[in-house]
Amino acid sequence: MDKIGIEEMIRSLSTLRTEKMYLKDFFHTWKHSDDEIRATFEVAEILRGMRENNISSRVFDSGLAISLFRDNSTRTRFSFASACNLLGLEVQDLDEGKSQIAHGETVRETANMISFMADVIGIRDDMYIGKGHTYMKTVAQAVEDGHYDGVLEQRPTLVNLQCDIDHPTQSMADALHVINEFGGVENLKGKKLAMTWAYSPSYGKPLSVPQGIIGLFTRFGMDVVLAHPEGYNVMPEMEGVAAKNAQKSGGSFSKVNSMAEAFKDADIVYPKSWAPFSVMEERTKIVETGDQQALKELEKRCLAQNAQFIDWECTEELMSTTREGKALYLHCLPADISGVSCEKGEVAASVFDRYRDPLYKQASFKPYIIAAMIFLAKFRNPSEKLLDLLTDARKRIY
Repeated sequence: MDKIGIEEMIRSLSTLRTEKMYLKDFFHTWKHSDDEIRATFEVAEILRGMRENNISSRVFDSGLAISLFRDNSTRTRFSFASACNLLGLEVQDLDEGKSQIAHGETVRETANMISFMADVIGIRDDMYIGKGHTYMKTVAQAVEDGHYDGVLEQRPTLVNLQCDIDHPTQSMADALHVINEFGGVENLKGKKLAMTWAYSPSYGKPLSVPQGIIGLFTRFGMDVVLAHPEGYNVMPEMEGVAAKNAQKSGGSFSKVNSMAEAFKDADIVYPKSWAPFSVMEERTKIVETGDQQALKELEKRCLAQNAQFIDWECTEELMSTTREGKALYLHCLPADISGVSCEKGEVAASVFDRYRDPLYKQASFKPYIIAAMIFLAKFRNPSEKLLDLLTDARKRIY
C-alpha cells in the first residue's frame, strides 16, 4: 500500500463511528459494533502501511505499557511488545513471582501501583473458567476508581490478550489475514469456515480460540461450522452469540460431530484442540481446593478420553475434500504436528509444511491489531491523528 492508498483508507476510517472506543477497554469482539470492528481492521492496515512506507507511527513520547501474562506465550507476548513499541510506549512485564502479590498484595492495590504512568495494560489469563475475564474486570475497575479518586492522572486502557472466554487479538488477526487472502471482507460472505476440534496428546487447552472464532467470523455472512466429538462442547453462551451473529449477517452457524463433514467443501479450516467446557469447569474447582492428586486423576482421565479421537487429525486426505482441495488452513500456533512435535497430533506434517508461510503471515497481523486497539482507545478522532502522522511523514528509519 502506497501513501495514496493509506490516505484513502484514512478517509474511509473517518466515516466510521468509533467514539465509544475512546478511553475504553477491549475485552470481547461481540461487545463492539460493526463500525468498531471494521475500524480496528482499518487502523491495523493503516499502521502496517505506514511502517512499510518507513513512516513513524510513534504517538507517545513516553509512557508505560504493562504486560501481565498469567499463562505462557510467545506470539501474543511479542506482538503486544511490538505493538506498544510501534506507538512509542515502553513495555514493562509484571512478573507476579517478583512482585508483592506473593506477600498478599491485593489486585486493586497492584493495579494502581503499576499504573502511575501507564497508558495500557495487556492481560492474558485464560486457564480457568470464570476467572480470567473476572480478573481483568477487577483490574479495570481498580484503575477506574484510582483515576476517579485522583490517584492516577490517566486511566490506562486494558486489552484482553486472551481470557477464559475470548481471544480477541487472535481472532481479529486471523480475520484480517483471511480478509487479505480473499481480497476484502465483502468476499467472505457465503464462504464456509470449519472450526474443528483436533486431537492433542495434552489436555486443558483453553476454549477461547474456538469461541473467539465462532463469535467473530459469523459477523461476516459466512457459513461457520463448529465440529467436535460428542462432549467437547464450548460455552453455551458463545454458541448463542454465534447463532445471533449469523442470523444478523445472513450467514449460518451449525454444529456437527464429524471432522469430515465440517471439512467438506470448506473454504477455510481451523483444526485446533481444546478441552471440553465441563472439564475446564471441573479443573477450575479442583485448582481452587489445591487437591493435586485430583488434578492428576483428571488429567489422566482426559488424556484417555482424547485418545478415543486420535483420528481427528487434519490430513492431506481431509484437505482434498475442501473447496477445490485448496482451503486456507489456519492455526493460532503452536500446532501439535504429527511426527514432529508429537507422535500423533492436530495436523499432518505435510499439511503444516505446505501452509507454513501463510501461517506466519496469519500471525504477523497480531501486532497491528493490538496497536489498532490501543490507538482507538487513546484518540477521540483517530483518522485526524493518522492523517497528521501521514502528513508529517517522519521517517521511522533515518
